[in-house]
Amino acid sequence: MRVLLVEDDELLGDAVRTHVRRQGHAVDWAMTREAAEASLAAAPYDLVLLDLRLPDGNGIDILKGLRARRDSTPVIIMTAHDQVSDRIAGLNAGADDYLVKPVDMGELEARMQAVARRYGSQQLPEVTLGTLKIFVAERRVISEEGVDISLSSREWAVLDRLIARRHAIVSKGQLEEALYEFGAEVESNTVEVYVSRLRRKLGKDVIETMRGLGYRIA
Repeated sequence: MRVLLVEDDELLGDAVRTHVRRQGHAVDWAMTREAAEASLAAAPYDLVLLDLRLPDGNGIDILKGLRARRDSTPVIIMTAHDQVSDRIAGLNAGADDYLVKPVDMGELEARMQAVARRYGSQQLPEVTLGTLKIFVAERRVISEEGVDISLSSREWAVLDRLIARRHAIVSKGQLEEALYEFGAEVESNTVEVYVSRLRRKLGKDVIETMRGLGYRIA
């Protein structure tokens, strides 16, 4: 997933970003409301991890702005506000989940996956591609013989984006968005490299190249 982390605490923000990256997600980190709004205007995100106390405003206003624009991007609030009234306010404003700090990284990942399963490809816990079985939440691919096929985090990022839009063509730019954060250097052939690796591991017919348009799941 492409994740926007909105958190002004440097230690916590760095810990969350490091953990989420290790799970194979691309992470952009905004430390202010202004930076978060700019990021949301510049790129599509699969998930927002949102702190409420920001140096230039309240994170809840970012959430309200998203929903007012009819933007359904999933949002998980992460905050030290632990009162029931605070949770109710966040959920009523349109949050999909609510985590109270300090955040356990294992629980954060589980909640991210739970929210993601309600959107896109992850509405289905299992996807079948030919003889392959893909368990999206567990990030497992099982061959016809029952053997686990190991994929790197970036291979997963490409495959997940293709599965999420399995009835449509996914452009090269959309796949790059799944792989890269702002400021990252993008190699011109990166997408082609990972598509080639997936074909070697999963079968050459799993991913179709649509000349001049992008790729799609066969």
